[in-house]
Amino acid sequence: MRYLELRRHTDNDGDDLTARGVAEAEAIGRKELRPPYAAFISSGAARATQMVTLLRHAAGQDDVVIHEVPGLRSTVEDRWRAAAKAAGKGATVEQIRRVDPDLVEHEERLLGSALRGIVDSLPDGGRALVVGHSPTNEAAVAALTGHTVKPLGKGAGVLLVEDGGRFTVNPL
Repeated sequence: MRYLELRRHTDNDGDDLTARGVAEAEAIGRKELRPPYAAFISSGAARATQMVTLLRHAAGQDDVVIHEVPGLRSTVEDRWRAAAKAAGKGATVEQIRRVDPDLVEHEERLLGSALRGIVDSLPDGGRALVVGHSPTNEAAVAALTGHTVKPLGKGAGVLLVEDGGRFTVNPL
């Protein structure tokens, strides 16, 4: 079995966490982590890397390298924003798909593949902590597991458990 904690970054202003976002990440680190982690992963965006750095410190694993996986971050974020806005506040990936099916289909393949690479890199029993974005986290989960998850609020996440190639998805 392998475990992947996938979270959305906390409150941000542009590509940096706000003071509130830092405090939220620190609170998550105190209350919600399940160390030890074999890997700490960021999408490469500054706000995601800031959060995973805070969580790594809270886990007491400052010596573990943070890896950036750019495949967890869309190169067409403006298109995602436009499709999500058109789908309505709190839209799921499936609702966004109805607005822009080509976007979701293409991006799910890319994002899911990046997430699969992380899972595959983990040793048996290994656990990774990954910080990314919404709705791309949800699209990656759908592609990898076939499960649709509700939109993730800032700091929220899901736990993916891989067992013999099968996945379960649980809220964190």
